[in-house]
Amino acid sequence: MTHALPLLVFSDLDGTLLDHESYSFDPARPALAALDAIGAGVILATSKTAAEVAPLRAALGLSDWPAIVENGAGVLADAVDTETSAYRDIRARLATLPPGFRGFGDMTTEEVAAITGLPMEDAAHARTRAFSEPGIWTGPEAALAPFLAAAEQAGLHHRRGGRFLTFSLGGTKADRMQALIARFAPRLTLALGDAPNDTEMLTAADRGVIVANPHGAPLPALPGEAEGRITRTTRPGPHGWNAAVLALIDQISPNAKGPLNG
Repeated sequence: MTHALPLLVFSDLDGTLLDHESYSFDPARPALAALDAIGAGVILATSKTAAEVAPLRAALGLSDWPAIVENGAGVLADAVDTETSAYRDIRARLATLPPGFRGFGDMTTEEVAAITGLPMEDAAHARTRAFSEPGIWTGPEAALAPFLAAAEQAGLHHRRGGRFLTFSLGGTKADRMQALIARFAPRLTLALGDAPNDTEMLTAADRGVIVANPHGAPLPALPGEAEGRITRTTRPGPHGWNAAVLALIDQISPNAKGPLNG
């Protein structure tokens, strides 16, 4: 008999499962092991590219699960897709807009490494894009709102993450999440994130966890937070992730044993 998936976790990476400065996930290893022990699934949901996520997914022991990449603009299944027509389209539309935005495609690998803190090889992977263009706003603050309005008129969608402004042709983490929930049919879903581009995913899950981010402004109160469906960690990054996931497993473990796993 095939048993239902007890839990499907959707997790942001930078500042959530990965430490904001070191990019380490070591503090989250106990929770990752506990998830594996109950037969739960973990789907990474990140602004990172497929080229960046593939080795991280393998290091985390999650290669059997798809990953949501480039803020929901695409999904990494088994292998990295090298099709870049959507990315070229985004870059062409950005080129028609007023100046003030510098995307990763406008930067060298050295510049991307400097602003992200990534090693050179990882920065090169961050520039290997297929579905979206992140970057920084360099123009006057007063010109940002008109720029975003012009981008919308050009058919571009934007998301603000923990560090970057990212443009795509549409699709959010929550959009991809719903399709994956329909595919895997878990009994319970959990989403964890720390930035504005995670809010739709957090509110779409059965349970949501806002991971503390001392490097950015706290997220505003979200629907479901007053009722306890969405909670906040006191510790940042993988330390907070680990505590929140273990706490949920403690709550559901009586139902996650026996018929679900045996």
